[in-house]
Amino acid sequence: MNQGKYVFSQLFDSISQYEFNKCVDRYRGNYRIKSFTCWNQFLTMSFGQLTGRESLRDTVLCLSAHRDKLYRLGIRCSVSRSTLSEANESRDWRIYADFAQVLIKRASLLYKGDNFDLEVSNPVYAVDTTTIGLCLSVFWWAHFHKDKAAVKLHTLMNLRGNIPTHIRITDGTVHEVNFLDDIDIEPMAFYLMDRGFLNFRRLYRMHKSHAFFITRAKSNMAWERVYSRWVDKELGLVCDQSIRLTTFKMTKYYPEHLRRVKFYDKEQDKTYVFLTNNFRISALEVAMLYKHRWEIELFFKWIKQHLRIKNFWGESENAVRTQIWIAICNYLIVAIAKKELDIDRSLYEILQIISVSVLDKTQLTQILNHYDLQNKETESSKQLILFD
Repeated sequence: MNQGKYVFSQLFDSISQYEFNKCVDRYRGNYRIKSFTCWNQFLTMSFGQLTGRESLRDTVLCLSAHRDKLYRLGIRCSVSRSTLSEANESRDWRIYADFAQVLIKRASLLYKGDNFDLEVSNPVYAVDTTTIGLCLSVFWWAHFHKDKAAVKLHTLMNLRGNIPTHIRITDGTVHEVNFLDDIDIEPMAFYLMDRGFLNFRRLYRMHKSHAFFITRAKSNMAWERVYSRWVDKELGLVCDQSIRLTTFKMTKYYPEHLRRVKFYDKEQDKTYVFLTNNFRISALEVAMLYKHRWEIELFFKWIKQHLRIKNFWGESENAVRTQIWIAICNYLIVAIAKKELDIDRSLYEILQIISVSVLDKTQLTQILNHYDLQNKETESSKQLILFD
Protein backbone atom coordinates (compact mmCIF):
# COMPACT_ATOMS: atom_id res chain seq x y z
CA MET A 1 0.00 0.00 0.00
CA ASN A 2 1.34 3.43 -0.95
CA GLN A 3 2.29 5.29 2.20
CA GLY A 4 2.74 8.61 0.40
CA LYS A 5 6.54 8.52 0.56
CA TYR A 6 8.69 9.72 -2.29
CA VAL A 7 10.67 7.09 -4.22
CA PHE A 8 13.91 8.67 -2.99
CA SER A 9 12.80 8.28 0.64
CA GLN A 10 11.66 4.71 0.10
CA LEU A 11 15.06 3.81 -1.35
CA PHE A 12 16.92 5.13 1.72
CA ASP A 13 14.40 4.01 4.34
CA SER A 14 15.94 0.55 4.45
CA ILE A 15 19.39 2.00 5.22
CA SER A 16 20.32 1.92 8.89
CA GLN A 17 20.93 5.43 10.18
CA TYR A 18 22.19 3.83 13.39
CA GLU A 19 25.07 2.18 11.49
CA PHE A 20 25.66 5.40 9.57
CA ASN A 21 25.84 7.43 12.79
CA LYS A 22 28.36 4.97 14.23
CA CYS A 23 30.62 5.79 11.27
CA VAL A 24 30.01 9.52 11.80
CA ASP A 25 30.80 9.33 15.53
CA ARG A 26 34.00 7.41 14.81
CA TYR A 27 35.43 10.48 13.04
CA ARG A 28 33.42 13.18 14.90
CA GLY A 29 31.74 14.15 11.65
CA ASN A 30 28.94 16.14 13.31
CA TYR A 31 31.18 17.98 15.77
CA ARG A 32 29.89 21.55 16.14
CA ILE A 33 27.42 21.02 13.28
CA LYS A 34 24.07 22.71 13.93
CA SER A 35 21.85 21.67 11.01
CA PHE A 36 23.58 20.31 7.91
CA THR A 37 24.62 16.95 9.37
CA CYS A 38 26.59 14.22 7.64
CA TRP A 39 23.35 12.36 6.93
CA ASN A 40 21.97 15.46 5.18
CA GLN A 41 25.23 15.71 3.23
CA PHE A 42 24.98 12.03 2.27
CA LEU A 43 21.37 12.38 1.07
CA THR A 44 22.10 15.59 -0.83
CA MET A 45 25.07 14.09 -2.64
CA SER A 46 23.08 10.91 -3.30
CA PHE A 47 20.25 12.98 -4.79
CA GLY A 48 22.75 14.56 -7.17
CA GLN A 49 24.26 11.18 -8.04
CA LEU A 50 21.01 9.32 -8.61
CA THR A 51 19.36 12.11 -10.64
CA GLY A 52 22.41 12.64 -12.83
CA ARG A 53 23.29 16.18 -11.76
CA GLU A 54 26.49 17.62 -13.22
CA SER A 55 27.67 19.85 -10.35
CA LEU A 56 26.99 21.01 -6.80
CA ARG A 57 25.25 24.10 -8.19
CA ASP A 58 23.03 21.89 -10.35
CA THR A 59 22.16 19.68 -7.38
CA VAL A 60 21.37 22.57 -5.04
CA LEU A 61 19.30 24.33 -7.71
CA CYS A 62 17.09 21.27 -8.18
CA LEU A 63 16.63 20.81 -4.43
CA SER A 64 15.85 24.51 -3.97
CA ALA A 65 13.12 24.26 -6.60
CA HIS A 66 11.47 21.63 -4.37
CA ARG A 67 12.23 23.23 -1.02
CA ASP A 68 8.83 22.24 0.38
CA LYS A 69 9.64 18.56 -0.22
CA LEU A 70 13.07 18.43 1.40
CA TYR A 71 11.83 17.26 4.81
CA ARG A 72 9.95 14.33 3.32
CA LEU A 73 12.98 13.44 1.24
CA GLY A 74 14.86 13.04 4.53
CA ILE A 75 16.90 16.24 4.17
CA ARG A 76 16.08 18.14 7.37
CA CYS A 77 17.39 21.57 6.41
CA SER A 78 17.85 23.90 3.48
CA VAL A 79 20.94 23.36 1.34
CA SER A 80 23.29 25.94 -0.12
CA ARG A 81 26.15 25.31 -2.52
CA SER A 82 28.73 26.82 -0.17
CA THR A 83 27.56 24.68 2.76
CA LEU A 84 27.63 21.50 0.69
CA SER A 85 31.02 22.38 -0.78
CA GLU A 86 32.48 23.07 2.67
CA ALA A 87 31.12 19.79 3.98
CA ASN A 88 32.75 17.85 1.13
CA GLU A 89 36.04 19.63 1.71
CA SER A 90 36.20 19.28 5.50
CA ARG A 91 34.29 16.19 6.68
CA ASP A 92 36.39 13.06 6.82
CA TRP A 93 35.88 10.88 3.73
CA ARG A 94 36.45 7.80 5.90
CA ILE A 95 32.90 8.23 7.23
CA TYR A 96 31.52 7.21 3.84
CA ALA A 97 34.25 4.63 3.24
CA ASP A 98 33.32 2.90 6.51
CA PHE A 99 29.61 3.09 5.70
CA ALA A 100 30.32 1.52 2.32
CA GLN A 101 31.83 -1.44 4.20
CA VAL A 102 28.59 -1.77 6.19
CA LEU A 103 26.62 -1.86 2.93
CA ILE A 104 29.10 -4.30 1.38
CA LYS A 105 28.57 -6.79 4.23
CA ARG A 106 24.82 -6.52 3.86
CA ALA A 107 24.88 -6.88 0.06
CA SER A 108 27.34 -9.79 0.23
CA LEU A 109 24.96 -11.75 2.48
CA LEU A 110 22.04 -11.07 0.14
CA TYR A 111 23.92 -12.27 -2.94
CA LYS A 112 25.82 -15.07 -1.24
CA GLY A 113 23.56 -17.82 -2.61
CA ASP A 114 23.43 -16.53 -6.18
CA ASN A 115 24.05 -19.11 -8.87
CA PHE A 116 27.21 -19.07 -10.95
CA ASP A 117 26.95 -20.29 -14.54
CA LEU A 118 29.96 -22.58 -14.09
CA GLU A 119 30.04 -25.71 -11.95
CA VAL A 120 32.34 -24.14 -9.39
CA SER A 121 31.23 -24.02 -5.77
CA ASN A 122 34.21 -21.97 -4.60
CA PRO A 123 33.96 -18.21 -4.02
CA VAL A 124 35.11 -16.37 -7.16
CA TYR A 125 36.60 -12.87 -7.06
CA ALA A 126 37.85 -10.51 -9.75
CA VAL A 127 40.68 -8.09 -8.98
CA ASP A 128 41.26 -5.00 -11.09
CA THR A 129 42.10 -1.30 -11.10
CA THR A 130 40.61 1.56 -13.09
CA THR A 131 42.20 4.97 -13.58
CA ILE A 132 40.17 8.19 -13.42
CA GLY A 133 42.00 10.98 -15.21
CA LEU A 134 42.16 14.47 -13.66
CA CYS A 135 43.52 17.88 -14.56
CA LEU A 136 46.97 18.30 -12.98
CA SER A 137 46.65 22.08 -12.57
CA VAL A 138 43.48 21.63 -10.49
CA PHE A 139 44.08 18.28 -8.75
CA TRP A 140 47.77 18.86 -8.02
CA TRP A 141 47.79 16.29 -5.21
CA ALA A 142 46.80 13.38 -7.51
CA HIS A 143 50.19 12.67 -9.09
CA PHE A 144 50.30 10.30 -12.05
CA HIS A 145 52.65 11.27 -14.88
CA LYS A 146 54.74 14.35 -15.45
CA ASP A 147 51.88 16.31 -17.04
CA LYS A 148 48.88 14.28 -15.84
CA ALA A 149 46.90 13.68 -12.67
CA ALA A 150 44.69 10.73 -11.79
CA VAL A 151 43.21 8.65 -9.02
CA LYS A 152 43.04 4.87 -9.12
CA LEU A 153 40.14 2.76 -7.93
CA HIS A 154 41.49 -0.67 -6.86
CA THR A 155 38.66 -3.17 -6.46
CA LEU A 156 38.07 -6.73 -5.32
CA MET A 157 34.67 -7.90 -6.59
CA ASN A 158 32.68 -10.98 -5.62
CA LEU A 159 31.35 -12.34 -8.92
CA ARG A 160 28.36 -13.91 -7.19
CA GLY A 161 26.19 -10.81 -7.46
CA ASN A 162 28.96 -8.48 -8.70
CA ILE A 163 29.39 -6.88 -5.28
CA PRO A 164 32.66 -5.04 -4.58
CA THR A 165 34.00 -6.45 -1.32
CA HIS A 166 37.14 -4.36 -0.91
CA ILE A 167 38.04 -1.01 -2.47
CA ARG A 168 41.08 1.21 -2.14
CA ILE A 169 41.45 4.69 -3.66
CA THR A 170 44.97 6.00 -4.33
CA ASP A 171 46.69 8.59 -6.46
CA GLY A 172 47.89 7.56 -9.89
CA THR A 173 51.46 6.69 -8.84
CA VAL A 174 50.48 3.59 -6.84
CA HIS A 175 50.93 0.45 -8.95
CA GLU A 176 47.93 -1.85 -9.05
CA VAL A 177 49.90 -4.90 -7.90
CA ASN A 178 50.29 -3.34 -4.44
CA PHE A 179 46.55 -3.82 -3.95
CA LEU A 180 47.15 -7.55 -3.50
CA ASP A 181 48.85 -6.76 -0.18
CA ASP A 182 45.57 -5.23 1.11
CA ILE A 183 43.44 -8.28 0.37
CA ASP A 184 42.63 -10.81 3.09
CA ILE A 185 43.08 -14.05 1.16
CA GLU A 186 40.15 -16.46 1.49
CA PRO A 187 41.13 -20.15 1.40
CA MET A 188 39.74 -22.15 -1.57
CA ALA A 189 38.59 -18.97 -3.35
CA PHE A 190 39.49 -18.15 -6.97
CA TYR A 191 41.08 -14.76 -7.74
CA LEU A 192 40.93 -13.64 -11.38
CA MET A 193 43.50 -11.00 -12.39
CA ASP A 194 44.99 -9.50 -15.53
CA ARG A 195 48.70 -9.33 -16.31
CA GLY A 196 49.18 -6.15 -14.30
CA PHE A 197 48.94 -8.27 -11.15
CA LEU A 198 51.51 -10.85 -12.25
CA ASN A 199 53.87 -10.78 -9.29
CA PHE A 200 55.13 -14.23 -8.29
CA ARG A 201 55.97 -13.30 -4.71
CA ARG A 202 52.41 -12.17 -4.10
CA LEU A 203 50.92 -15.06 -6.07
CA TYR A 204 52.88 -17.52 -3.94
CA ARG A 205 51.39 -15.86 -0.85
CA MET A 206 47.97 -16.73 -2.28
CA HIS A 207 49.11 -20.28 -2.98
CA LYS A 208 50.40 -20.72 0.58
CA SER A 209 47.04 -19.41 1.85
CA HIS A 210 45.33 -22.29 -0.02
CA ALA A 211 43.61 -19.95 -2.49
CA PHE A 212 43.64 -20.22 -6.29
CA PHE A 213 44.58 -17.60 -8.83
CA ILE A 214 44.07 -17.35 -12.59
CA THR A 215 46.01 -14.72 -14.47
CA ARG A 216 47.64 -14.22 -17.86
CA ALA A 217 51.26 -14.94 -18.64
CA LYS A 218 53.63 -12.33 -20.01
CA SER A 219 55.40 -13.06 -23.30
CA ASN A 220 58.89 -12.68 -21.80
CA MET A 221 58.33 -15.10 -18.92
CA ALA A 222 61.15 -17.70 -18.66
CA TRP A 223 59.80 -21.20 -18.09
CA GLU A 224 60.16 -24.85 -19.09
CA ARG A 225 57.62 -27.61 -19.56
CA VAL A 226 57.39 -30.39 -17.00
CA TYR A 227 54.32 -32.28 -18.23
CA SER A 228 51.61 -31.95 -20.91
CA ARG A 229 48.00 -33.09 -20.66
CA TRP A 230 45.67 -34.02 -23.49
CA VAL A 231 43.28 -31.27 -24.60
CA ASP A 232 40.27 -31.15 -26.91
CA LYS A 233 41.38 -28.69 -29.58
CA GLU A 234 37.84 -28.43 -30.99
CA LEU A 235 36.97 -26.46 -27.82
CA GLY A 236 39.67 -23.89 -28.55
CA LEU A 237 42.25 -25.39 -26.21
CA VAL A 238 45.81 -25.43 -27.54
CA CYS A 239 47.73 -26.95 -24.63
CA ASP A 240 47.53 -27.71 -20.90
CA GLN A 241 50.95 -27.94 -19.26
CA SER A 242 52.67 -28.13 -15.91
CA ILE A 243 55.64 -25.78 -15.94
CA ARG A 244 58.34 -24.42 -13.69
CA LEU A 245 59.97 -21.01 -13.76
CA THR A 246 63.62 -21.04 -14.76
CA THR A 247 65.23 -17.78 -13.62
CA PHE A 248 66.82 -17.72 -10.16
CA LYS A 249 64.75 -14.75 -9.01
CA MET A 250 61.45 -16.24 -10.15
CA THR A 251 62.13 -19.65 -8.64
CA LYS A 252 62.98 -17.95 -5.38
CA TYR A 253 59.62 -16.15 -5.39
CA TYR A 254 57.59 -19.11 -6.71
CA PRO A 255 59.45 -22.42 -6.19
CA GLU A 256 56.56 -24.76 -7.12
CA HIS A 257 55.04 -25.84 -10.42
CA LEU A 258 52.43 -23.75 -12.23
CA ARG A 259 49.75 -24.75 -14.69
CA ARG A 260 49.89 -23.11 -18.14
CA VAL A 261 46.77 -23.22 -20.33
CA LYS A 262 46.72 -21.83 -23.87
CA PHE A 263 43.32 -21.02 -25.36
CA TYR A 264 42.29 -19.75 -28.80
CA ASP A 265 39.26 -17.43 -28.83
CA LYS A 266 37.58 -17.66 -32.26
CA GLU A 267 35.40 -14.59 -31.70
CA GLN A 268 38.37 -12.32 -30.98
CA ASP A 269 40.75 -14.30 -33.21
CA LYS A 270 43.33 -14.16 -30.42
CA THR A 271 45.29 -16.66 -28.39
CA TYR A 272 45.52 -16.31 -24.60
CA VAL A 273 47.90 -17.96 -22.16
CA PHE A 274 46.70 -18.42 -18.59
CA LEU A 275 48.62 -19.27 -15.43
CA THR A 276 47.01 -20.89 -12.40
CA ASN A 277 47.93 -22.92 -9.34
CA ASN A 278 44.78 -25.06 -9.60
CA PHE A 279 45.41 -28.46 -11.20
CA ARG A 280 41.99 -29.96 -10.49
CA ILE A 281 39.52 -28.06 -12.67
CA SER A 282 39.52 -28.67 -16.42
CA ALA A 283 41.54 -26.52 -18.81
CA LEU A 284 38.34 -25.18 -20.37
CA GLU A 285 37.07 -24.14 -16.92
CA VAL A 286 40.29 -22.17 -16.41
CA ALA A 287 39.57 -20.18 -19.59
CA MET A 288 35.87 -19.76 -18.85
CA LEU A 289 36.53 -18.64 -15.27
CA TYR A 290 38.92 -15.98 -16.50
CA LYS A 291 36.33 -14.85 -19.02
CA HIS A 292 34.12 -13.83 -16.08
CA ARG A 293 36.72 -11.24 -15.10
CA TRP A 294 35.04 -8.88 -17.56
CA GLU A 295 32.24 -8.37 -14.99
CA ILE A 296 34.51 -6.05 -13.03
CA GLU A 297 35.16 -4.08 -16.22
CA LEU A 298 31.40 -3.64 -16.57
CA PHE A 299 31.24 -2.48 -12.95
CA PHE A 300 33.80 0.25 -13.66
CA LYS A 301 31.98 1.17 -16.85
CA TRP A 302 28.64 1.28 -15.00
CA ILE A 303 29.70 3.59 -12.21
CA LYS A 304 31.60 5.86 -14.60
CA GLN A 305 28.64 6.21 -16.95
CA HIS A 306 25.74 6.26 -14.52
CA LEU A 307 27.20 7.80 -11.35
CA ARG A 308 29.18 11.01 -11.07
CA ILE A 309 32.81 10.01 -10.52
CA LYS A 310 34.40 11.50 -13.65
CA ASN A 311 33.36 15.12 -13.14
CA PHE A 312 34.25 15.98 -9.58
CA TRP A 313 32.39 18.56 -7.51
CA GLY A 314 35.38 19.57 -5.40
CA GLU A 315 39.12 20.01 -5.90
CA SER A 316 40.62 18.66 -2.68
CA GLU A 317 41.56 15.05 -2.07
CA ASN A 318 38.92 14.81 0.66
CA ALA A 319 36.15 16.06 -1.66
CA VAL A 320 37.14 13.63 -4.44
CA ARG A 321 37.29 10.65 -2.10
CA THR A 322 33.97 11.66 -0.51
CA GLN A 323 32.26 11.80 -3.90
CA ILE A 324 33.65 8.43 -5.01
CA TRP A 325 32.69 6.67 -1.78
CA ILE A 326 29.17 8.10 -1.83
CA ALA A 327 28.84 6.92 -5.46
CA ILE A 328 29.91 3.42 -4.36
CA CYS A 329 27.37 3.56 -1.51
CA ASN A 330 24.66 4.46 -4.03
CA TYR A 331 25.63 1.50 -6.22
CA LEU A 332 25.35 -0.79 -3.20
CA ILE A 333 22.03 0.70 -2.09
CA VAL A 334 20.56 0.05 -5.54
CA ALA A 335 21.98 -3.50 -5.49
CA ILE A 336 20.47 -4.12 -2.04
CA ALA A 337 17.07 -2.77 -3.14
CA LYS A 338 17.14 -5.00 -6.23
CA LYS A 339 17.66 -8.10 -4.09
CA GLU A 340 15.44 -7.27 -1.13
CA LEU A 341 12.52 -6.14 -3.30
CA ASP A 342 13.07 -9.01 -5.77
CA ILE A 343 13.26 -6.68 -8.77
CA ASP A 344 13.70 -8.49 -12.07
CA ARG A 345 15.64 -5.67 -13.74
CA SER A 346 19.29 -4.82 -14.25
CA LEU A 347 20.99 -2.23 -12.06
CA TYR A 348 21.16 0.02 -15.11
CA GLU A 349 17.38 -0.11 -15.58
CA ILE A 350 16.70 0.46 -11.89
CA LEU A 351 18.93 3.53 -11.83
CA GLN A 352 17.34 4.96 -14.98
CA ILE A 353 13.85 4.56 -13.51
CA ILE A 354 14.85 6.07 -10.16
CA SER A 355 16.57 9.02 -11.85
CA VAL A 356 13.24 10.26 -13.26
CA SER A 357 11.06 9.11 -10.37
CA VAL A 358 12.70 10.37 -7.17
CA LEU A 359 9.78 12.74 -6.50
CA ASP A 360 7.10 10.22 -7.40
CA LYS A 361 4.97 8.79 -4.58
CA THR A 362 4.36 5.42 -6.20
CA GLN A 363 5.53 2.38 -4.29
CA LEU A 364 9.10 1.53 -5.21
CA THR A 365 8.28 -2.10 -6.00
CA GLN A 366 5.42 -1.05 -8.26
CA ILE A 367 7.34 1.54 -10.20
CA LEU A 368 10.36 -0.71 -10.70
CA ASN A 369 8.35 -3.76 -11.71
CA HIS A 370 5.88 -2.06 -14.05
CA TYR A 371 7.73 0.91 -15.50
CA ASP A 372 7.86 0.51 -19.30
CA LEU A 373 11.24 1.45 -20.72
CA GLN A 374 10.74 2.71 -24.26
CA ASN A 375 14.42 2.74 -25.15
CA LYS A 376 15.91 -0.10 -23.20
CA GLU A 377 19.69 -0.07 -23.31
CA THR A 378 21.48 -3.34 -22.87
CA GLU A 379 24.98 -3.78 -21.60
CA SER A 380 26.78 -5.43 -24.50
CA SER A 381 29.75 -7.61 -23.71
CA LYS A 382 30.94 -7.04 -27.28
CA GLN A 383 32.01 -3.55 -26.33
CA LEU A 384 34.73 -5.03 -24.13
CA ILE A 385 37.59 -7.36 -24.85
CA LEU A 386 36.67 -10.15 -22.47
CA PHE A 387 40.14 -11.55 -21.87
CA ASP A 388 41.99 -8.21 -21.55
